[in-house]
Amino acid sequence: MRNHGPVRGTGPTAKLNTFDVTSLVVGSIIGADVYVATAIGAKLVGPASLLVWVLAGAMAMTIALSFAYCVMMLPKVGGPYAYVRAAFNPFGGFIVGWGLLLAEWFSLAVFPVAFTQYFLALVPGIDELGKALLKAVFIAIILVTNLVGIKTAGRVNDALTIAKLTPLFLIVVGGLAFLGLQPATFGSNLNPFVTGDQVAFGRALVLIFWAYAGFELSTLPTDEIDRPARTIPRAIVTGMLIVIAFYLFTNFVVLGSVGGGALGVSTSPLIDAAHAMFSSPLLLTNVVVIVVGVGALLSITGADESGTVGTSRLAYAMSIDGLLPKAFSRSHKRFKTPYLGLIVLCLTAYVASLLGGLTDLINSAVFLLALVYFATCISALILERKNPGLSRGLKGRHGIPVVGAFFSVVLMTLVNPLLIAISLVLLALGVPVYAFFSPRSEMQDLKAAFLSAEAISRRAYSEGQRFLAYPLRKIVQFTRRVRGRDHSPPMLK
Repeated sequence: MRNHGPVRGTGPTAKLNTFDVTSLVVGSIIGADVYVATAIGAKLVGPASLLVWVLAGAMAMTIALSFAYCVMMLPKVGGPYAYVRAAFNPFGGFIVGWGLLLAEWFSLAVFPVAFTQYFLALVPGIDELGKALLKAVFIAIILVTNLVGIKTAGRVNDALTIAKLTPLFLIVVGGLAFLGLQPATFGSNLNPFVTGDQVAFGRALVLIFWAYAGFELSTLPTDEIDRPARTIPRAIVTGMLIVIAFYLFTNFVVLGSVGGGALGVSTSPLIDAAHAMFSSPLLLTNVVVIVVGVGALLSITGADESGTVGTSRLAYAMSIDGLLPKAFSRSHKRFKTPYLGLIVLCLTAYVASLLGGLTDLINSAVFLLALVYFATCISALILERKNPGLSRGLKGRHGIPVVGAFFSVVLMTLVNPLLIAISLVLLALGVPVYAFFSPRSEMQDLKAAFLSAEAISRRAYSEGQRFLAYPLRKIVQFTRRVRGRDHSPPMLK
């Protein structure tokens, strides 16, 4: 996320159209998750995981529409904290904000584990101590990058965008070539299609749903968007269909090239896919594997970096509201970053990455996210009743939050009971935090540091740079320039 100035402009040309918001939806979802989650479903249910990717995407789309429903009724702020606080009370808003903070923290701990797995695929033979040190180096890079400042980090991330896209392009091209040259092998790798039972299907649904998390970041204030009541739902549906299609196609070519059985035991699925797709000559295979492996490492690092930015800023905002220790909002004299909060966040995420496995961390994150999503969907229904004037033009859409709340409950019930208990204990720790800090400063909106229209627009710019959103945006800008009418909003230029 780069520190751009306020988004300015007058007239309709300064507002986001359907394509712009669609690119934000795509960019906010597709990231390094594809490097992590590709083998998860195959391990549990085999090639039938392709169906899970579609179902998880449909669930995410419904919940995303519920978020859009909220943002159209509260156009000046965004985020689950704001919606729940407006629908219920300050304490409810805090618990949801606390749950979101924990969920993001669990997600941050996933990436050191994933980084280590892909690094081991390139440099095998590292022992347990070496793995712990490798995770420490990874966390140190994330910490130093964020301490120095997100503006520099953003520029580096932009420069590496093509490097992050190249491995995915190679996998798609290689998969199509494999299908054309070895159709019989490709087909046999998809059999048997189903290898797991209903319990395994549920577990796969939870783990794969994590790859779709992030869609809530695309719900901007309505004053940023042209004809929001029409544009936002259309963009969310279109963007989610693009994401589902991308995930489905990527997993299809990887499964067909590697095979469900081999993919199920893989810790670096895209590297294994590169080995299978580019099996000769040896030099080409080695080059492609290195490109895919390095691209995976860069993507995972970038994802954790941007996630750390958002999570530390949420903790910062809660701190300046008096709901977390002041240390979380104490800024470095030179770099102007919340250094103490970043240190605490990174150190605790490192400990979690040592104690928790990949699937346990993802399950815990999804449970807390589903809890936040459930509260947001219920808030949408209550906000409609409390503010009938604000919900004008949205009548007849209340079925979407109802279904979104149902999907959220389904996700929560599918998580391992032990992980549910651990997550609830961590969530309950927020109660004494609130009791201790709230008397000093009554809970208010999360201020401009996190939820103002300007701050949301800056985050949206960052999401517009990610993965598929980047080439989509560049193609449209080139087309507009050729036609002599490039009217992209300043935020997306």
